[in-house]
Amino acid sequence: METWPALAWFLLFSHIADWLHTVHSRDFTVQDIIFLYPSTTPYPGGFKCFTCEKAKDNYECNRWAPDVYCPREARYCYSQHVMDASGESWSVTKRCATLQQCLNTGCRESSLPGHKVCTSCCEGNICNMPVPRNDTDSIFATTSPLSHSQRHSAHSATYLPCLLFTLWLLLT
Repeated sequence: METWPALAWFLLFSHIADWLHTVHSRDFTVQDIIFLYPSTTPYPGGFKCFTCEKAKDNYECNRWAPDVYCPREARYCYSQHVMDASGESWSVTKRCATLQQCLNTGCRESSLPGHKVCTSCCEGNICNMPVPRNDTDSIFATTSPLSHSQRHSAHSATYLPCLLFTLWLLLT
């Protein structure tokens, strides 16, 4: 038996072993545990967001938020924080949101004179605990890529040449 096919197989398997090791080498986070061991969710991947409408501040919103799951079409948690000129909370609104509702995050001047509105979105179970207060906090934070096709094409670009090279070596 020639050494090239054996070497190609060895390299392919060692690459896969390294990939598997990096996938399983980190510690679990709270989000991992919630994802792996959900309480009775209405559908796979179900999650909750803090939910309130025009609460006077973040404490009142989070304290009285109902404990309900987001609808299936919602993938994110949305927060809107209205503040006066001194930075004091004027109102807080939080809810489940779709991708379209999360595309305009950031801070802007309010229609109320001297007030500022900051909005943010996040992905994950009850991830909208804090409220956005400035441009640094007013972001759209996701834990997974927005386009699943980008993720698959990256894996294909890595493994396809190895597979083709191995097949070529086996056939020659």
